[in-house]
Order: sequence, then C-alpha cells, then structure tokens
Amino acid sequence: MRAVVTRVSSASVEIDGETVGRIGRGFLVLLGVHRDDTEEDAGRLADKVCGLRVFRDENEKMNLNLASVGGSILCVSQFTLFADTGSRRPGFTEAARPDTAVPLYELFMARCRERGFTVEHGEFGADMKVASVNDGPVTILLDTKG
Repeated sequence: MRAVVTRVSSASVEIDGETVGRIGRGFLVLLGVHRDDTEEDAGRLADKVCGLRVFRDENEKMNLNLASVGGSILCVSQFTLFADTGSRRPGFTEAARPDTAVPLYELFMARCRERGFTVEHGEFGADMKVASVNDGPVTILLDTKG
C-alpha cells in the first residue's frame, strides 16, 4: 500500500456538489492499494500513519503525532499512486482491482478508527473534488513495500 500523507489544518472531499467528508487539523491521506497488498499491509500502514510524528511541539520541532494534537484523518482512494509512467500515458496494471482494493481501503480506515481517530472519507471509484489547506506544507510518502 502507498499513501501520500499531508499535514492539513483542514480538508474536505466533495462528490456531485455535496461534501461527504471534512476534517479540521490532521492528515489528508491519499491511499493507493497495490495488486499484491494484504490485510497485513493495511494494518502496517495504519500504524505508520497514526504514529507519524510531524506536528510541532512547544519547541517548534516536528515531534508530535496525530493523537497528541487531537487530529483526524480524511482518507481518499487514489489508484493513480501506482501509475506506470514509462510512457506519457500512464498505465495502472499495478493498482489493485476494486474487489481487492475496496476491502483493504476499508480495513485501513477501520484500523485507524480502532486507534481512536475520527476518519472521514470519500467514495471509492467516485469522481471527487478534494480540497485541503496544507499546513507547513508537510507531505510524506509512505509505502509498505519500502
């Protein structure tokens, strides 16, 4: 699994003109599922995201995690994170098919909720408009395979 995690002061996702997910301070997580990913990958990635220490402490050091700041997560499915860019028209054969990706996407969010976080989300496969106010900006790429 692969995630682009952006520290935000707010973020939202809209489908057909309706806001379906919105958070204040926390993480916007763009989540891609590889065709070989497993439930173990979903749990490992949730651990990484929930434990990521990128919020500033009293000394202005990135030392606090999501729990320390009372943050939330907005998770948006993003199969394009596994694009093959060997040509000008990307291919997506490395991305998981929906029958594999949807359960792992849902499991990732469930594992984050089990850790006590509010998790908002978009809709898998929908045409979404994502808005965020990046804080920092701080953007981290996480991958369970690397």
